[in-house]
Amino acid sequence: MQTATPFAGSDVTTVAGGDSGHGQRRKSRLRISLGKYGGVLPFFIYALLFFGLPTFRVAYLAFQDQKGGWTFSNVKATVKGIYLLSFERSIELSAVSSITAAILGFVAAYAIAVSARPLLRRVVQTASGVFANTGGVPLAFMFIATIGTYGLVTKGLKAIGINLYGGGWTLFTFTGLVLVYLFFQIPLMIIVILPAIDGLRLEWREASASLGASKWQFWRYIAGPLMLPPFTGAILLLFANSFAAYATASALTSGTIPLVPLQIGSLISGNVIADRANLGYALGFGMIVVIGFVMSGYTLLQKRSAKWLQR
Repeated sequence: MQTATPFAGSDVTTVAGGDSGHGQRRKSRLRISLGKYGGVLPFFIYALLFFGLPTFRVAYLAFQDQKGGWTFSNVKATVKGIYLLSFERSIELSAVSSITAAILGFVAAYAIAVSARPLLRRVVQTASGVFANTGGVPLAFMFIATIGTYGLVTKGLKAIGINLYGGGWTLFTFTGLVLVYLFFQIPLMIIVILPAIDGLRLEWREASASLGASKWQFWRYIAGPLMLPPFTGAILLLFANSFAAYATASALTSGTIPLVPLQIGSLISGNVIADRANLGYALGFGMIVVIGFVMSGYTLLQKRSAKWLQR
């Protein structure tokens, strides 16, 4: 009996010490994790409250009627009539503006990258950051005051015999809206594609030239394949940015052009059809699906091109 007592006591002490050490290691790992990710915790909370929950609510209400019952009628209505036309026009507007901005923005970004003028690069990057976030009523008013029917530039050109509106074109049509969208799409393209252009090494061009390759062959076989994923990804990003724009189109066209964001605003606010807010949520759900596919493609292309940018 006396020999069993200390032996049992040592077992209890060992187990207790093991549990204590395991608990300390767990607390230590938790402390390390908080130290690593504690700084981004407010961002995740913010994203959950103002992005995750609203997205879930839109998807939830898209399949409900005004009485709270489940229905697919709202989703079916989004692919008919004026709402289907709104999706078509929104996709067309986004495609035209994004492709045009991608081409012009790439040319501008490449010119900045190859120029040996750091001051010019800083000025353009700073200005692009400002212009890319300009939109809504201020942007619409700026274009109306500049090239509107009675805009400053319009009157100046008319004084020398050039009439912008002589051929039937106006700022408040589809092409006018594309022109306005380019104001913030091109700067965004410069910001997005400039790091990818910087990833093109000078020694690659020198090596190809030493092997007898022309500039066209360098772009055809080396730079082109490397730049295609980030360039295509940038187009998708610009497409999503244009597809979701609301304030600029609303302020400039006042709903004369059928676009999905404008239709959603009218339905949810009740300006057109009473008690059809859930149809607006269904249109919003359709936008989420389109943007989801676009951004998934953008993410995949970014992963493909990231290995070249990191070298």
